[in-house]
Amino acid sequence: MPEPEPSPRWWPRWPNPRVRRLAVAGVLLLGWVAVAVPVGALTFDRSSRTTVLAGHEAQIRPTFDGWATVDLGPVLPSLRYPSGSRIGADIALGRTSLGSYEELVDRYAFLASQPESQIAKVRGALVEMALAAALTGALAGLAVPATWVLVGPRRRRELARSRRALTAIGVTGALAVTGLTAVATRPWDDEADRLTDTRWRPVAEALPDVPIPAQARDLQVDAGLLTQGTERLVASALDSYRKSSAFYAEAAAAAESLPLREPSEDETVGVLVSDRHDNIGMDPVARAVADAAGATFLMSAGDDTSTGSSWEAFSLESLDEAFADFEHRYFVAGNHDHGAYVPEQAERLGFTRLDGEVVEGPDGIRLLGLDDPRSSGLGNWRDETGLSFGDVAERLADIACESSERVTTLLVHDRNLGGPALERGCVDLVVAGHLHEVQGPLRVEGEGGEVGWTYTTGTTGGAAYAVALGSKPRREATISLVTYRDGRPVGIQWVRLTPLGELEAGPWTELKR
Repeated sequence: MPEPEPSPRWWPRWPNPRVRRLAVAGVLLLGWVAVAVPVGALTFDRSSRTTVLAGHEAQIRPTFDGWATVDLGPVLPSLRYPSGSRIGADIALGRTSLGSYEELVDRYAFLASQPESQIAKVRGALVEMALAAALTGALAGLAVPATWVLVGPRRRRELARSRRALTAIGVTGALAVTGLTAVATRPWDDEADRLTDTRWRPVAEALPDVPIPAQARDLQVDAGLLTQGTERLVASALDSYRKSSAFYAEAAAAAESLPLREPSEDETVGVLVSDRHDNIGMDPVARAVADAAGATFLMSAGDDTSTGSSWEAFSLESLDEAFADFEHRYFVAGNHDHGAYVPEQAERLGFTRLDGEVVEGPDGIRLLGLDDPRSSGLGNWRDETGLSFGDVAERLADIACESSERVTTLLVHDRNLGGPALERGCVDLVVAGHLHEVQGPLRVEGEGGEVGWTYTTGTTGGAAYAVALGSKPRREATISLVTYRDGRPVGIQWVRLTPLGELEAGPWTELKR
């Protein structure tokens, strides 16, 4: 058997083959890291995501400056806020539905008072880009061990004995690593040169005559775009932000002292919201009421938006953030949630969209529901069109009456969709919204003496017509609580927030059968 060829002089003579293999593995690992890290960093630095943010089409790019910078366009000054880490984000806001700049600035202020869902969206986009970049870098780094394997042991020995080949490989590798690292870090790209027209100043310094909320004191503004007109807009936004934050925070805190009925151990409570119409300020209030009442699941009866447009994505995102830890969250679209965007977004966020089939809810509660047929065109029933509103209601009643087990809750936007099911004695309770005021609970005796109830909750957003966005509700904002025992509804209680900031609870009404 021929003896192995001697190792080159620069390679240590390892008496133990296992130690030699470990040394080789260590060198390959270092090679993998030398390629994977700069490639991953470069990929991350050059990444971007397009999404809907703060009512705009927006492009998010990662940065390494530790700031979340928002570009508001050529008229309004850019803003930035410390991200709390080395990673930041450049956020360029694009087109949106716009009535006036005053309306737009008020929207910014309102969203800033409840920013959790939008922050989570940006953070999620950055994490997604970081994971994609890490995967790209990891795959690129595999070129080092792959080359080692492809060259093979014989060719490696030949190269190892050639000083010229070793020198060329070393120089090429060093230049490649240096080049990748330089491109990733871009030491020549001085921020001062890129932002020659940007003069960042703390907002308190830029607007010395404007009271600055404590939460906004770390905010910086591009003073280069501040004019007398934009100063007034920013001052108005800060005032709206301060009022909105204080109003809804006080309402949420007041929920703890409400005289709410406490459920017994064998009872389950669901929180019912409807007609939010983009008023995300009410979401932490609804959650506080739910916690105070011991509620464990959510029902949304629709009209979460005003037009169903993609720029209103923040509305359902806020509801999702407020009730993120609720395992059971049920949703139907209202007549103002026009088109497919809102129902599809609800499903993407993890809500259970009721779509004409009976579903098993928590603790034996059986639910049935359907989007308002007017949301995507009057008379749509899945793939069938041309049905009247009454025809769709009859279809729902057929499903309820043909169910092998009794339907305990029919969730719809308009209670008239549940009328035939109640009259035929096939459901215990129909819950709805649409009317923007509380009606019921009303007792209905159906066929065969079966008793059911219908209940319409008020507008949770405090909406006047289809508009609720603002620093406080435009009318009384309502959250309702439905109590179940052994899977069947036994009582309802409403909670109401007035435009004056008074939070009050109505009586708990028993649903007798």
